[in-house]
Amino acid sequence: MYSKILVPVDGSPTSTRGLDEAIQLARLTHGKLRLLHSVDELSFMLAADGYAGFSGDVWNLLHDAGAEILERAGARVRAAGIEVETVLSDSMKGRLHDLVTAEALKWPAELIVLGTHGRRGVGRMVMGSDAEQILRSAPVPVLLVREPEGAEDAQASAGAGHPATKA
Repeated sequence: MYSKILVPVDGSPTSTRGLDEAIQLARLTHGKLRLLHSVDELSFMLAADGYAGFSGDVWNLLHDAGAEILERAGARVRAAGIEVETVLSDSMKGRLHDLVTAEALKWPAELIVLGTHGRRGVGRMVMGSDAEQILRSAPVPVLLVREPEGAEDAQASAGAGHPATKA
């Protein structure tokens, strides 16, 4: 039961919270984790918008940052004694939810664990929700790990967080 757990990571505190829950679940099920970081169309467009003349450099920067995020997350999992694989997806063929769904099918995953902000109302309408799209399109069960109430406000006021936070 849930021996193959896919965990999309982006380096944000919310993503790390999802990763920590996946580690706990893998301990209980004697499972292994596959960590996925995606440099997708949206992240590229958002980053490239400010650096239009340097799109090749932006792609390399996003790719290198993704590799570093995966290395840190993988080290966290290995330190917990859990088997882990990492995948850096740098495809311009779809949005995050498409890439997560494709990876879940390809591996094949038995569960997806994802940290989410849990935005509601106008915030969700404006920012969108990759977590919601993954939940709708996933071929396997999805465990959404929501950040605590007020955590986003506290991070914003402290200047914490990752500029490319996705879910």
